[in-house]
Amino acid sequence: MAENTEQKLDRAQVKKAVQALQAFLKTKSGGDKLLLDDTQHISIMFTLWKIPRKAQTIRIPLPHAQRSDTEEVCLFTRDEPNMTSDQTQRFYKRLLEERGVKYISEVIPFKVLKTEYKPYEAKRRLLGNFDMFLSDDRIRRLLPSHLGKHFYERKREPLSVNLQSKNLARDIHKVIQGTMMKVTKKGCCCMARVGHSGMTADELTENIESAVEMVKAKLYTKGPVIKLIHVKSLTSVALPIYTSELSHLTVLEDKDAQEAKKKSAADKNQKRKKSKAAKKEGTAAEKKVKKENAEDGEKEGEEEIPQLVPIETPRKKPKLEKPSKKKQLEKAPKAAAVKKGRKAQKKLAKKPGKMDSKVKRKVPKVK
Repeated sequence: MAENTEQKLDRAQVKKAVQALQAFLKTKSGGDKLLLDDTQHISIMFTLWKIPRKAQTIRIPLPHAQRSDTEEVCLFTRDEPNMTSDQTQRFYKRLLEERGVKYISEVIPFKVLKTEYKPYEAKRRLLGNFDMFLSDDRIRRLLPSHLGKHFYERKREPLSVNLQSKNLARDIHKVIQGTMMKVTKKGCCCMARVGHSGMTADELTENIESAVEMVKAKLYTKGPVIKLIHVKSLTSVALPIYTSELSHLTVLEDKDAQEAKKKSAADKNQKRKKSKAAKKEGTAAEKKVKKENAEDGEKEGEEEIPQLVPIETPRKKPKLEKPSKKKQLEKAPKAAAVKKGRKAQKKLAKKPGKMDSKVKRKVPKVK
């Protein structure tokens, strides 16, 4: 939660801004009676020093009703067992009348929402016909898939109400006449509706003061948070009602430095812890290895030592003696003579016919 270190609002400044805004809206309407009934919404805009880290939705109860009687409110209810859609609709309308609940103009059971408002055009028509939507908290989780994204893009999503509450009129009146502000992580500006142009200046100032105090108390940040606060309508310029002191900058810088130091110290501690854990794991692993080695050595000592057996190497073949040169010379001619004889025999075997023909053709000599 945010600490109340900021200075308080100046009530006189807030009232002056509200009166100036109302005068501007009257001059813009031009004194037409028909346009005086068409009230405009008045909102306050917060500018924060930092973009929030977490998104949140803040519900703000207001001392004076910030909605006019002409606004339409729709209530989504669950389907009662053993009842048709018409019967459940009549049942909840009767319940609201008995409890004294006002401002609700239409009751739609969940079954009717699923069937009649399933097309895209029907959903857009439903969004344009009503200014606010409420839902039974028992069916709140089922509505996003049936309503569509346009309800949530325009920030018109249904607000949950407990229809089984004993103080039903008070709870619904608080939700309808109160307001809400959405704080996102996308920017440093956020708005909340606090009234309409038909309210008096005192009522608007009281609503603004209560809204600012509630926002300061419920924001998820510490130290000075709000930088600027403006009042504006849909068609007017934003009028400032609060400006933070520049001394908050030094406070924020000091806090940032402290946070950075804390983060660095935490990172160092984590690194040390990791290194210590790694060392412990290393020492434990070494001890385990030593124990295993010692156990293995003991087991080896207990076992019998095997005897060494000599390995028989293959014997080398004896070298053949080379014949001397004299013997080679003696053997050589014999081999040549044998070869010549073989060649002569082959020639004789190959040409026996030729020899016969030569013998036969011998011519006798003439005397």
